[in-house]
Amino acid sequence: MVRSRWRLRGRADKSPSRRTSLWAIGALVAGLAIGLLTRPGNPADLPVYTFTAGVLLAIGLYGSTHELEAADVRENLRAVVVAVTVGVLLKAALISAVMVLVVGGPEAVVLGIAVAQIDPLSVAAMGARHRMSRRAKTLLSAWASFDDPMTVLLSFYVAVLALRAGGGGTVSMAPDQGAGADFLLTTLANVILFGIALLAWHVVRRLAAGRRTEGDSTAVATSGGGADGTRSAAARRADVLASLLVAVLVLVAAAYMLVLAVALAGLFVRVGRFKPYVNRAVSGAFLIAACLLGVLLAQGIDPLPGLALGAAAFGAQMVAALLAGPWLVPGISRVDRYYLGLGQQNGITAILLALALEPQFPGTAGTVGPAIVVVNLLHHGANRLLDRKLDVTPPPPPPATPGEPEKPQAYGPEPYGPGPADGAAARTSPAAGGPTGTAPEVI
Repeated sequence: MVRSRWRLRGRADKSPSRRTSLWAIGALVAGLAIGLLTRPGNPADLPVYTFTAGVLLAIGLYGSTHELEAADVRENLRAVVVAVTVGVLLKAALISAVMVLVVGGPEAVVLGIAVAQIDPLSVAAMGARHRMSRRAKTLLSAWASFDDPMTVLLSFYVAVLALRAGGGGTVSMAPDQGAGADFLLTTLANVILFGIALLAWHVVRRLAAGRRTEGDSTAVATSGGGADGTRSAAARRADVLASLLVAVLVLVAAAYMLVLAVALAGLFVRVGRFKPYVNRAVSGAFLIAACLLGVLLAQGIDPLPGLALGAAAFGAQMVAALLAGPWLVPGISRVDRYYLGLGQQNGITAILLALALEPQFPGTAGTVGPAIVVVNLLHHGANRLLDRKLDVTPPPPPPATPGEPEKPQAYGPEPYGPGPADGAAARTSPAAGGPTGTAPEVI
């Protein structure tokens, strides 16, 4: 059972996310204008393109996991494992099957995996304003956080298989040792890099703990007020060292496309007071990626395959949520399953994967770009329809017979009898902002 104390990333305030989304749309339009006006050619052919895409992808993956607590992950391991295995694989298989029928060829499978993840920034932007229960929000947040690295690793592996099946060349994101060897070597390299980062983080924490202990002893020997200042100084040093560690990890991971190690490191390596800068870096990476996507879209757009890809991704989430939902959270309500099924959103990870796969599969951005728009339009439209379906006023209760007390309302202000002691109307329905946060099952 997913515990409610698993902290949701982001804040309930929707304005920062909306502002970032508007800036991202502006960056996309700017990139499209640059591509149409200057005709710079395909940026995927530039020598620094793969490294740039790797840096952006590593930043995005670290941002998706750096606010989750490792202890909570262990406590809710079942939900995480089911989400990143059954959920991701089932969605990828369903989307790829549709794309094989639409476009054919091995690259259809790569397209299917590129949009199989849920955007964690969009999920965090929902905050408290969504009708889902806290437990369902927690599940969707965990799903969105951990399906990103799984999708990235699966995309790289399937890209190797697709190139080999199509008689293409090698993949710049993995060594050329055969498909199975590619996957094993890449996975092993990610584990080794993650182990090195974890060891370095342990050293940073020990150094900070040692400085705090020394400061406490000095403060006790001299005056009682110096310990807090020493702790603060030691914490600042630890935060600086942790930030440098993350920066080096991102650069190394981008150079060798070992971005899974960055996502895993996000569970443990914390930058303390520099966390807001990490969130700003993720937003900046989003804007840069959107601009690059616009430049790529200027090379050509495939609207029909993009429409099919977006519709397939949205439908696959519905199927995965309805089938895997009871395994993820036993006893989950039917309404929560509906909202989980309509929870597919694509954003920074799908854009970054499209950028990373463009050199090996030209035209990926021209298909994934329209698909992202279709998915997000379907998400907002379907959720609004479901909100309206659930936003109903219960009929008034039948009049009580003489001598029989009135039955209490299930939710909403009581239309009969005196109000609460403080004179305020009772508010327990989700529409009135009650404490439950879940909608009644009326479907």
